[in-house]
Amino acid sequence: MTAPRVAARPRRGLARPFEDRTATDTEVASEPESLGSGAASAIGLLGGTFDPPHVGHLWLATLAADQLGLGRVLLVPAGQPPHKAGRPLSSAADRLRMTRLAIGDDPLMELSGIELERPGPSYTIETVEELLRTYGDRTRLVLLMASDTLAGIDAWREPDRLLSLVEWAIGTRPGTPLPSRAELQERFGAAADRIHLLDGPSLDVSSSQIRRRVAAGRAIRYLVPRAVEELIVDRGLYR
Repeated sequence: MTAPRVAARPRRGLARPFEDRTATDTEVASEPESLGSGAASAIGLLGGTFDPPHVGHLWLATLAADQLGLGRVLLVPAGQPPHKAGRPLSSAADRLRMTRLAIGDDPLMELSGIELERPGPSYTIETVEELLRTYGDRTRLVLLMASDTLAGIDAWREPDRLLSLVEWAIGTRPGTPLPSRAELQERFGAAADRIHLLDGPSLDVSSSQIRRRVAAGRAIRYLVPRAVEELIVDRGLYR
């Protein structure tokens, strides 16, 4: 397996110029509660189909970075999500480009094509293993997810091993409250200490909701970044 390419990263707080690359490009861009002392950096990892990426994704990344002191967050579009095998997806090129447009010039977030470059189903455990090899022991990885995703975590491949490799940060999702510490300890034992519960508002928006609205000719303004909305219109996606 080849190592993912790592793009140069500007210092946080400095805007990077937006590059309008072709939709077929892939790239890996590739101190505080903290995540403890001694780590050179802490990087968030937010995966999903991003079909399309929306403000809920961006808010979860921002909330986790703010609360946990993450230096950056990688957004990772899934290649072949095993839990959505029966649903047709937009092309990898369109999902990659929408995610790049959603990030825009935000210096906190970076796009990773690691799962799109790897054949076969996209398992998070394999992505984490590859990123750990790439970044090394001095980087802390924190997997970001919403509370409804956590509720279904036992359907994932090797969830307990995944938690042993990276910390988790959980944001609340309307209809699925955050678990209690007691519930986490009952399921994960001592490893529950590696799970961070994020304190902040949740946004009741989903990619499936957006797709339905587009198909019905309804407005999606402010549910997705403007550049993503424009690409959806220009490409005739979800019609």
